[in-house]
Amino acid sequence: MSTKRNSWSETAPLLGQQQRFQSLPARLPSSNIGMASPADSVLPLRPVFLGVDVGTGSARAGIFDETGKLLGSSSSPIQIWKEGNCIEQSSTDIWHAVCAAVKSACSKANVSGEEVKGLGFAATCSLVAVDADGSPVTVSWSGDSRRNVIVWMDHRAVEQAERINSFNSPVLQYCGGSLSPEMQPPKLLWVKENLPDTWSMVFRWMDLSDWLSYRATGDDTRSLCTTVCKWTYLGHAHMSQYNEKDSRNMEACGWDDDFWEEIGLRDLVDGHHAKIGRSVAFPGHPLGSGLTPVAAKELGLVAGIPVGVSLIDAHAGGVGVLESVPGQDSDSEGFDKEMILHRMALVCGTSTCHMAVSRDKLFIPGVWGPFWSAMVPEYWLTEGGQSATGALLDHIIQNHVASPHLANRAALQNISVFDMLNKLLENLVVDLKSPFLAALTEDIHILPDFHGNRSPISDPKAKGVIYGLTLDTSEQQLSILYLATVQAIAYGTRHIVEHCNSHGHKINTLLACGGLAKNSLFIQEHADIIGCPIILPRESESVLLGAAILGAVAARKYSTLQDAMKALNSAGQVIYPSKDPKVKLYHDAKYQIFRELYEQQLSHRSIMAQALS
Repeated sequence: MSTKRNSWSETAPLLGQQQRFQSLPARLPSSNIGMASPADSVLPLRPVFLGVDVGTGSARAGIFDETGKLLGSSSSPIQIWKEGNCIEQSSTDIWHAVCAAVKSACSKANVSGEEVKGLGFAATCSLVAVDADGSPVTVSWSGDSRRNVIVWMDHRAVEQAERINSFNSPVLQYCGGSLSPEMQPPKLLWVKENLPDTWSMVFRWMDLSDWLSYRATGDDTRSLCTTVCKWTYLGHAHMSQYNEKDSRNMEACGWDDDFWEEIGLRDLVDGHHAKIGRSVAFPGHPLGSGLTPVAAKELGLVAGIPVGVSLIDAHAGGVGVLESVPGQDSDSEGFDKEMILHRMALVCGTSTCHMAVSRDKLFIPGVWGPFWSAMVPEYWLTEGGQSATGALLDHIIQNHVASPHLANRAALQNISVFDMLNKLLENLVVDLKSPFLAALTEDIHILPDFHGNRSPISDPKAKGVIYGLTLDTSEQQLSILYLATVQAIAYGTRHIVEHCNSHGHKINTLLACGGLAKNSLFIQEHADIIGCPIILPRESESVLLGAAILGAVAARKYSTLQDAMKALNSAGQVIYPSKDPKVKLYHDAKYQIFRELYEQQLSHRSIMAQALS
């Protein structure tokens, strides 16, 4: 588009400035327009809540009613630039995609703007750079000002992360003992050391979900979710403030100034941490005066709609599922009170995040946290993760010589490539007389650390391994390679669950959401390998529901986030592990090999380091 647009910040109201707007009339039944009859009546507005989720490849929006039912959703693609370890996006492009997705979702749900009573944002933990006018500042070697977002999976700051970790700052104990290059301090240090002009121009550094809320409301209050999980903010500094009066707009007293000075970023402390967050709030608390007139016009909504403090996308997925109760358990009051402490949410998309909460803080080496109130207020969050799961499956499939032909066949049958591969595997069980489907991979073993290991080893330099390749390039061989990759991802989750349970958690149930949770083979293999039942949500768009819950809380529909979760989370199908003891023995053996593959990699790394020393 060549038409010049005014910057949103030029017309956004100042913080605290009251907005005045006229309520729009309620909808009239179109069939009665012009008729004077006692039967004429104004249709009541349906109170609905809007959730927005910005993922790695698209912005999505979903409309939910007061029961948590999805009325309509839509997505819009966003641009991404990848150059080696540098992965970047544009906040301008993201906002345009958000606006398109919101308008389309409202249209599909047949919802008018005045029916939306609350709005919440969730997004990847990407890093946004803007100047004093809210305009983008480049974070790219290219100098392209559009590219002002360092994407969450960007690994340019591996060396900076190692340097920061060498200081052994006390804040690191709340990050599993070390910072990942996917967190914000290493990325900030990289920018300061490599792009000095950018460093001097940036007025605000923001997590993407915080930027979306800021763009919508003009309120720069940051979320305890983003700041605690990705910026080393110590959320437990606010333990005494969890009530409406104190938590609306809390002064950011949880920054460790010594940490920022020690790592070479003392300038971020200036101005009461103005560039990284002067004030914080619990997820779901209302921001400013709600949606600004400018943002409302762009989104097709009404000014003043309450907007809740945001969540990272994976954490929104946790909010969307963790209080789901299967039918047979819904009458058990005691179970309802304690179940959240025995659960782990798997938010499975491009990556997989593993979210569990506890009443007490649990320090788990190699696993992020404990983070106080970063997802569910007043609970400590443990956050495991695998940096490439959906991305890894795409990589394995798309780089196989049989992939184009397989994709064409799937398109002709109007099914997904995953469905086509699952059908091939079912046929192979019969053709090869395999005792069970999982046994098709007995000769192929995979270490899925193609983008490093986030948890529980916390080794960004870890590499992927495929053991057992042959010259076979058939579709059948691709299907087995795909199955082995799914199993490897599940073994990684088993490793995380076992590690968490050995350090104080008591996880016995998983809840899965996200794109990969719609793949029946992916879920069944996880249940068999981990040995836990997996609860699927009634509504497939759990991250969008979690974001919408933020809007419902901001609109005062519910007094607390957990009350909203209990009201709006709903369980769907429950997948149980196989009862065949042979399946368990098989996966126990493969899991042993899985664990050995990394130990062998460490040994090989040492041998080569000695050779080059």
